[in-house]
Amino acid sequence: MLKVNQYFDGKVASIALNTATLPATVGVMLPGEYTFGTQQFETMTVISGALTVLLPGAAQWQTFADGDSFTVAANQEFKVQVAADTAYFCTYGE
Repeated sequence: MLKVNQYFDGKVASIALNTATLPATVGVMLPGEYTFGTQQFETMTVISGALTVLLPGAAQWQTFADGDSFTVAANQEFKVQVAADTAYFCTYGE
């Protein structure tokens, strides 16, 4: 069974699944600015569009586009700016 989640008044939606190796989500973010918290190590890959991200401890925002990935350790917060509809794939765990 797939689990669908919506956040930020429906501007972020994800579908949870189990890959062959790790739990994951695939989702979409509409334009806006969001703050996410992690419960475990995450690897996020942009499928389409771009995410401008302020990673924990970073002083400067970084932009990740189609095919780019970034990681965030467990129990951290990171900020995301989205200028256009963006799709992502995120795995959980190391």
